[in-house]
Amino acid sequence: MNVDKIKKLIDLMNANNLTELEIDEDGVRVRLQKGQPKANGVVVTTATVPATPAQEPAAPETAEEADPGTDAIKAPMVGTFYRAPGPDEPAFVEVGDKVTADSVVCIIEAMKVMNEIKAGTEGVVAEILVENGSPIEFGQLLFRIATP
Repeated sequence: MNVDKIKKLIDLMNANNLTELEIDEDGVRVRLQKGQPKANGVVVTTATVPATPAQEPAAPETAEEADPGTDAIKAPMVGTFYRAPGPDEPAFVEVGDKVTADSVVCIIEAMKVMNEIKAGTEGVVAEILVENGSPIEFGQLLFRIATP
């Protein structure tokens, strides 16, 4: 990706009030982020990633793919998914557990910050769709909650 394309991406970010943008084009990943505490302006990082089918992540499931009678809990951010508050501690929830809208169901680590994710709905955990310690994408389905 050339400098002109990166400048256009920065203009796109500024025009749309975006604080973060990540693009993967021809095996080159570019991530632009504004407003980091230690840097003023836009930070540009690039990495060459082999474009082999075996290494491409599976597309995140969409809400339309959720089973009828269930609510989906989707990832509100990119990060690392953790089922428990610590490595030697029990998981927040297991399949069959009842949850309320305020129940913490997992933690997503993003930029060294642990973010508690709440169910946002009431019901019973029907399915846990992500393995502990897995990287996740924005909008990826994490749990299915059977609703009453």
